[in-house]
Formats: sequence, structure tokens, C-alpha cells
Amino acid sequence: MPEMIGIIGAMDEEVELLLAGMEGAETVTKAGVKYARGTYRGKPVIVCKSGVGKVNAAVTTQILIDQFGVGKVLFTGVAGAVHPELNIGDIVISSDCVQHDMDVSPLGYARGVIPYQEVSEFKADASLIALAQEACQALGEVNCKVGRILSGDQFIANVDQVSWFYEHMEGACVEMEGSAVAQVCYMNGVPFVVIRSMSDKADGSAHANFAEFTVASSRRSHAILDYMVQRL
Repeated sequence: MPEMIGIIGAMDEEVELLLAGMEGAETVTKAGVKYARGTYRGKPVIVCKSGVGKVNAAVTTQILIDQFGVGKVLFTGVAGAVHPELNIGDIVISSDCVQHDMDVSPLGYARGVIPYQEVSEFKADASLIALAQEACQALGEVNCKVGRILSGDQFIANVDQVSWFYEHMEGACVEMEGSAVAQVCYMNGVPFVVIRSMSDKADGSAHANFAEFTVASSRRSHAILDYMVQRL
């Protein structure tokens, strides 16, 4: 029996296409989150929407592991570009994930470092990274970058902050959930990868283009997941 694949999105647009493609789906509600269990492309999957923010993402991921026994976790969604070479519609595949709003610098810790813990940079699974890259190449005309995903409970829309994230935290993009998913997976020994499609430049222009590009970006993320699930 193939191991269960957990797939998480943060918004409706990110999971609707997956749900539409599932067969024999049964919905279970845990901690207010709906988990659809069934098959997708013949593979056993659990698809859910985490909601926005790190707490929602962490709770959702732990339930996937404890209640449903998933063997790997794929997280998909949109993000704001931080790396200057990234544009709207480009894809970032997580090399690792860091919480940018973890800040204990007054005690001498670098920003992003979790005190009293050996690991603060949560590395994605190498084979899942490679498969995501393969998926991007198969789609064609998709600019894909493997890089650090920064997460925090803030919507970033400040040019100076974006520059700081790139220069001092080596971020490729910024969002609000990935690092929580990554840390929970690390703590439980479950392989993961986060795949983000750039919906804006995290530079203050999001009010003008976020809604417009969320749907298109979500479709692109779905196409990548579709490719990956078939090969897992």
C-alpha cells in the first residue's frame, strides 16, 4: 500500500483543483479543518486547507501526521517575491524554511534563530525538491528557483523590508505558513517540500495585483503537484 501523501494549501484557490480531481473522497473535520481523504491519480492523499498563519499551519500539519499517518507533506500556495530575479508567476521550491518573525536579537540571537534549539533552518527533502524541479521543467516556460522561504505572521509590503530579507536572511520569497509546516515535519521526521508561486513582489503593489494573480498562480502550483503526485 503506497504511503499517504499530505497536501496542504492556505487558501480555497489552492485546494479546489485538487479536490475536484479526487476520487472516493471522504471529509473528516479536525480542529475546525476539513481533511479530504481519498485518491488522486490513483495515489492515497489527504488534501486540506490550513488557513492563514503559522499556528493554523502547524496544527493542520500535526493532525496530518498524528491522525492520518502521512508519509510526506507537500505545501502549495502563493508568496511574495523577495529575490530580485523573481517575477510574478515564477516558482520557488524550498531549499529550507525560516521564521523571519522569530526575533530574539536583544539576547544575542540572529533573527530567525529559535533559542535553545539546535535547528532553526528546516531543510526540505532532497528527493521532493528534485521532483518539484522536474515538474517545473516538464511544464515548460516556468521560471523555477530553489531557495529559502521566509515565513511570518505578517503581510509584507515594504521595499526596505524585502531588501533586508534578501540581504540578511537570504530569502527567496516571503509568506505566512511554510516554516511552521517545515518545523512540524522536522520534529516528526516527515519529509516535506514547500512550493510557492509568486503572486506579487512584496513591495507595496500587492493591493493592485494580488487578487488577479492568486488564481493563475494557484493553477500553476496545482499543475506542479499533479505531476509530482503521479510520480510519488
